[in-house]
Amino acid sequence: MNRSKMNSKLLYLIISHLPITTTSFCFDRTCTNLSSISHGPVRKYPTDLPTFSRANKYRNRQTYFSLYSLADSISSSSTQLNAATLDSPVIEDTKIVSKIEDKTAQSDWKSDNFVFGLESSGLSRPKGKVAQIVVEGDDLETTPAQLALVTSTLLTHAIVAAISISGLVSNHGIISGSVLGVMTAVASYISADLGSGVLHWSVDNYGNGRTPIFGSIIAAFQGHHSAQWTITQRGLCNNVHKLCTPFGIPTILAISALFHSPTISLFFAVFCAAEIMSQEFHKWSHMTKGEAPGLVNWLQEVGFILGRREHALHHIAPYGCKYCIVNGFCNEFLDSSGIFRRFEHQIYKWNGVESNAMKLDPKLREKTLSGKYSLD
Repeated sequence: MNRSKMNSKLLYLIISHLPITTTSFCFDRTCTNLSSISHGPVRKYPTDLPTFSRANKYRNRQTYFSLYSLADSISSSSTQLNAATLDSPVIEDTKIVSKIEDKTAQSDWKSDNFVFGLESSGLSRPKGKVAQIVVEGDDLETTPAQLALVTSTLLTHAIVAAISISGLVSNHGIISGSVLGVMTAVASYISADLGSGVLHWSVDNYGNGRTPIFGSIIAAFQGHHSAQWTITQRGLCNNVHKLCTPFGIPTILAISALFHSPTISLFFAVFCAAEIMSQEFHKWSHMTKGEAPGLVNWLQEVGFILGRREHALHHIAPYGCKYCIVNGFCNEFLDSSGIFRRFEHQIYKWNGVESNAMKLDPKLREKTLSGKYSLD
């Protein structure tokens, strides 16, 4: 068998054992055309075994992955092999490999990087007031189960509150009992605003969709920054039902059974109901005056529920202030005191985990870790 036939057979064996169909091989800078498709720009890899294995992985992982060749017809001299000096063939492919790697590196709603503003979040802000579902399995339609859960939960809180007020009046008289009841409700409502700030800060900055109990809430809050108008297209029960898990019927019944105190029961009935409704107050703060009911506009103007201007400040990156969403009463104190920055600094020193606000703003990170906590 002469050398020319050996070279041809060797070339045939190499090609027939490759797992890639659209490939060009280059020997001595001359390419064998195995595909009619030609695109650029291209990137070259040596055709050793690890390279072919890597290319095969790309092909298996992405069914649409293609390799393109830039080739001329092979000349008779292009298959000459030199026993002493054999040039390593190269495989040419497009930059689609890097694009695939970028896509596979993006986060989903159960990832720690699922934070709008991070390059790896996979989140983008649509133009206009467009609804965007970010949590798998979520939907904007209210289901019968959501309706039943929210209705029974709020009704239970109302019954517990009414029984508690009746107990206060029975124990202290109608005037003293009523005054004590109002004071308890006001204190509870302000505490609920503070509690909503702590909850909002924690779910905005820590955890992900895999976090027990709060996972879906965390993903919803963190994804909310990418399409804040989505919340306005939810009905009441669809919007607040997730908060009925931590602040629902088992919670208020357990507290009432544990303390046997009408004051404590009233406090937590108002507190839990306000926490649940805070998400609806939050929704109204994203609606225009023309979209919101007249009563809602009035309640916002008098400061009983969260106002539009107050909450709009929260939606400025890195989303590090104005976390309270019942009525925003506690925001000024929390932001000026820097209490959340202090918490973030302590958490970082404890386990090295950065808040999402610090991830988004290097200057805020530097300021926080240097002990400068106030946002003024």
